[in-house]
Amino acid sequence: MAAPGFVQEMHSVGERLLKKLRGLPQAEPVELVAFSILVLFTATVLLLLLIACSCCCTHCCCPERRGRKVQVRPMSPH
Repeated sequence: MAAPGFVQEMHSVGERLLKKLRGLPQAEPVELVAFSILVLFTATVLLLLLIACSCCCTHCCCPERRGRKVQVRPMSPH
């Protein structure tokens, strides 16, 4: 199903990421901050995607039921 080149590329990216994670305890503070920012950014994007999908599915699957409309008339001055 998947192209062998794509699978190999994903495997090599995974290996590089694992190598970086293993070396993280000995990393310099700049690398730790950069990694923390990347993790925070990724988590934020995933959270926003989850919220967007849940809102979309809620509106598609559970349409709002509208009650009957009540006409509002202005009050006459006394």
